[in-house]
Amino acid sequence: MRSRPIGFLLSTLAGAALAFGGTTATASASPSPAPAAGSASAGAARAADGCYTWSGTLREGSSGEAVRQLQIRVSGYPGTGNQIAVDGAFGPGTKAAVQRFQSAYGLAADGIAGSATFNKIYQLQDDDCTPVNFTYAELNRCNSDWSGGKVSAATARANALVTMWKLQAMRHAMGDRPMTVNGGFRSVSCNSAVGGAANSRHLYGHAADLGAGSQGFCALAQAARNHGFTEILGPGYPGHNDHTHVAGGSGRFWSAPSCGI
Repeated sequence: MRSRPIGFLLSTLAGAALAFGGTTATASASPSPAPAAGSASAGAARAADGCYTWSGTLREGSSGEAVRQLQIRVSGYPGTGNQIAVDGAFGPGTKAAVQRFQSAYGLAADGIAGSATFNKIYQLQDDDCTPVNFTYAELNRCNSDWSGGKVSAATARANALVTMWKLQAMRHAMGDRPMTVNGGFRSVSCNSAVGGAANSRHLYGHAADLGAGSQGFCALAQAARNHGFTEILGPGYPGHNDHTHVAGGSGRFWSAPSCGI
């Protein structure tokens, strides 16, 4: 487990870029423009969070980049068999995901993202926006620049970030025990080298292959159903007796016959 961001502030500290009690939601809630480097306000923003700092309260009906950033962090809480859209529109699915996230961490589950919800997210993320228990390096053992897949390098990396937040939710639900990630994104050449399917979700950055760890392959496959993974392949499915494969993306295909899936 990696250390949490040094700059995390409690919500009572002056200068944190959050809105507190009594703030009403706006149609678009976006972070304040970045202050000039070296200024006092720049220091306060960095102290609030090294990755992303929310401004205001987000609720159903809100929209914009602040909502999209929130959706990434709660993407692992869509409800069994579902996934939420990361589209910047705070609809009923996002509200339900926020409620599940809040319940998972002992917060008031009202589906409104305010200071308590954002402070918990700040605790859970590192300065590169990855969740504290997962890294870009784990999700890409193919190359250093995310190139050569079926989508642009930027899109593959962005998809991998969503995958990591889904894994973080799954890890928490399974008792916060370490999870083993054997790999994720593959370029076309890396995919060919391991005999991957021609349209594997690894080529899009959506997928991760998990080792048994302390949980076991079947427990991982079963838990993945609750955390936004639309593709789950595990023991009993050809070529998957030695790992559990989880992925997002369109469509749904779950098959781990030895695990009752």
